[in-house]
Amino acid sequence: MKVQDIFEIDFLLLCAAITLTVFGVLFIYSSGLSSSGAQGSTEHFKQILWGASGLSFALVLSMIDYRRLFRLSFYLYLGTLGLLVYTCIFGHTVNGAKAWIGIGSFGIQPSEFTKITTILFLARYLDASKRKADSFIRFLTACLIVFIPMALVLIQPDFGTSLVFIPMLLVMTFIAGISIKYTIFLMAFIGLTGIFMILPLWQGYLFEKALPSLMMITNLRFIGITALALFLIGVIAMAGFLLYKKGYFFWIVYGVGIVIFSLGASYMSHKVLKDYQIMRLIVFLNPEVDPRGAGWNIIQSITAIGSGGFWGKGYLGGTHSHYRFLPQQSTDFIFSIFSEEWGFIGGILVFILFLLICLRLVRIMKTAADPFGTYITAGLAAMYSFHFLINVGMTMGIMPITGIPLLFMSYGGSALISAMAGIGLALSIYIRRFIR
Repeated sequence: MKVQDIFEIDFLLLCAAITLTVFGVLFIYSSGLSSSGAQGSTEHFKQILWGASGLSFALVLSMIDYRRLFRLSFYLYLGTLGLLVYTCIFGHTVNGAKAWIGIGSFGIQPSEFTKITTILFLARYLDASKRKADSFIRFLTACLIVFIPMALVLIQPDFGTSLVFIPMLLVMTFIAGISIKYTIFLMAFIGLTGIFMILPLWQGYLFEKALPSLMMITNLRFIGITALALFLIGVIAMAGFLLYKKGYFFWIVYGVGIVIFSLGASYMSHKVLKDYQIMRLIVFLNPEVDPRGAGWNIIQSITAIGSGGFWGKGYLGGTHSHYRFLPQQSTDFIFSIFSEEWGFIGGILVFILFLLICLRLVRIMKTAADPFGTYITAGLAAMYSFHFLINVGMTMGIMPITGIPLLFMSYGGSALISAMAGIGLALSIYIRRFIR
């Protein structure tokens, strides 16, 4: 990289990320204050160190030609998969998930870095296969690349982080020109799986009794018989499609496949996920079903945001955080503290900064010198957007609580450094947009 290339950096993108990181440090400090004004935490010092490290890493990455990572992406992907396997066996358990490895107080969360390596390797595959395979094979292989790390993260179990891989897959395959019907299939599968997963637990609150028709969704024998019947219908429809080439036969197979896979996935989710994790998906529909349990976080978060009003209570003037009404307030609910103290105006500022990051990434995606750079940027845009929408949505009560951090602002070294690494990759692609 030449010295003059430093002036080609997308300063708007970099400044937006730095500003959000500074906001994070300020409100992590605020979250550590008690009602008496005493500071009982050193998290803000650690966040400053991680922020500086992440920024340095981003700048180093921006100086490296991202195309050098084309061949390395496979080994980086395998390396992080190995770390995930190691974590599942020997990792430390934090907040119910065995997602950390480390020595003493130093630890990393491999799943955060796996998101970046998965984007890199998937971008490599989509670029290398664009003229060698049809849409179905490309989509199937792309799903395999993404579902392997996703499954390892789900085993930990870290349901929130595992969800991030889905939008990355959908956006990257769409940008790569893979047929939209496969993307719709996956989206319908995920939505139906969520419904089948929630209904058996939700029925007790919705109908105030257990309904046999809904409890059968968790019965292996019922699932097996239903899947077999649907499979036979699918086979007959497929034969009809091959013989008569009628479109409706194809859509019968399409719909049957969605239901079969959704039933199987929902059954497996009940085996992997804990009840309290599934309960998080339930209470966002109505937090009052368990106001002192699973619904407590959402109720307190909404109250904190609402109490900030238009201008907020002023920096360090929050009461919900200082009186410890908000659990995990420096991580999952950092936006609640921010909105309580800086109000609606502060919240809009965070919205604008994330929107700016996404718009700059879209611009970089459009001007990238090659498909590899385009696909990387598309995956990064999906990752940042999903983190923002889910985290801010859950603090406002319009999304389920999944434990996804607000990138750049939430406390945590692995999430911050990996988020900065993504910015570094985007900067590298932008700098070399005219170099082919």
